[in-house]
Amino acid sequence: MLDALILSRIQFAANISFHILFPTITIAMCWFLVFFKIRHDMTGNPVWMRAYRFWVKVFALSFALGVVSGITMSFQFGTNWPGFMETVGNIAGPLLGYEVLTAFFLEATFLGIMLFGIKRVPNKVHTFATILVAIGTSLSAFWILALDSWMQTPAGFEMRDGVAYPTDWFAIVFNPSFPYRLTHMLLASGLTASFFIAGISAYRILKGDTKKAPRLSLKVALIVAAILAPTQALVGDFHGLNTLEHQPAKIAAIEGIWHTERGAPLLLFALPDQQNKTNHYEIGIPNLASLILTHKLDGELKGLNEFEGEHPPVAPVFWSFRVMVGLGLLMLGLSWFACYHFYRRKALPAWLLKVFVATTFSGWLATLAGWYVTEIGRQPWLVTGILKTQDAVTSLPPSKVGFSLTLYLIVYAFLLYAYIRTVFLMARKAIKVEEFETLEPQADGNLSHVSNPQTTHEGSH
Repeated sequence: MLDALILSRIQFAANISFHILFPTITIAMCWFLVFFKIRHDMTGNPVWMRAYRFWVKVFALSFALGVVSGITMSFQFGTNWPGFMETVGNIAGPLLGYEVLTAFFLEATFLGIMLFGIKRVPNKVHTFATILVAIGTSLSAFWILALDSWMQTPAGFEMRDGVAYPTDWFAIVFNPSFPYRLTHMLLASGLTASFFIAGISAYRILKGDTKKAPRLSLKVALIVAAILAPTQALVGDFHGLNTLEHQPAKIAAIEGIWHTERGAPLLLFALPDQQNKTNHYEIGIPNLASLILTHKLDGELKGLNEFEGEHPPVAPVFWSFRVMVGLGLLMLGLSWFACYHFYRRKALPAWLLKVFVATTFSGWLATLAGWYVTEIGRQPWLVTGILKTQDAVTSLPPSKVGFSLTLYLIVYAFLLYAYIRTVFLMARKAIKVEEFETLEPQADGNLSHVSNPQTTHEGSH
């Protein structure tokens, strides 16, 4: 039977895995909406508003699920991890409070105007509200990642009687890993939203939507992805160097290095064996891991043997990292290939549209893999060097933790199924509904007369 520690870790992992799916969409999607709205204001082209009206509904659905799942996560600090707030609550509490006071209040204040005020307030006010909601979503990521980064690389505090007290809030917020982790996460959100928009737009086109809006959304999303993918690779390299400096045990697990060595190979494939402290069936590129991480072919990398009893489980970190990188390379290749097709032929072939439908949620998988590298790679520490995970867990009996875990899994499975089904239902409905604008440019460049805007469904709130 699993003990309370393992069950609580599984429960928190389930909660964070479900929750993070939606902020990774909404953080960047809101900036897509800002772009669509400003382009409409500048050009007067109704196609931009067409795109805005469809995606703002998807944003609202994603935002709602993100808020609900975020609230349940905060409950667990008291129910499953009381030792966390007892030890570092003086730092974690204010950072979470700053998110509420800045990001959440900003979003809550202007979200209503953004969703329902498009015909009720002046256009400039509506555009301004959309911008403020986008800023709010990014601020939320700022504060949450400040806390998570502090847990990874704590700074600006002192310990008194086993409790952490802040001494320098600037050092706490801008701790050594924070700039890299924030940038990495914002770019991940951009890629997730880009492929999400591209996939749903490709789905509409394949289902017979001849309007220009889905094609425009598809093109914008793929151009953004083509820019962000190589940028993410560069930022990821800097993040890796920072991790090597501050969390070398995590890097050792990522690379599958058991013994300190020079000229370490970059392992493309291996089966880590933690019991025997070795890898089976290794396929690697000689010296490349050392070159990437130390910029020297014979650079020394510490092995897991240097962190006996205090390094993370190797296999989950090793494979999660490779899933993340593999999906990132896939996104890079697909986005560049699609942009080439747009440049040469002004449209994508049906088979490539089907590929983008299949990769609609590829950003989710990459984000989850990256998140597992970050969080599992911190083990056995909950807060590095301060609090171990086993010392913060609840004293509740395993049966009660198991019961709540089962309920969470059932509810989350249902909500995830309902969300995906609803998004594709919205996409199919958008193909057939009457248009809001009097004239809607078609894919062939002609203008189609449309019904009375008062009878519209797409874009109504």
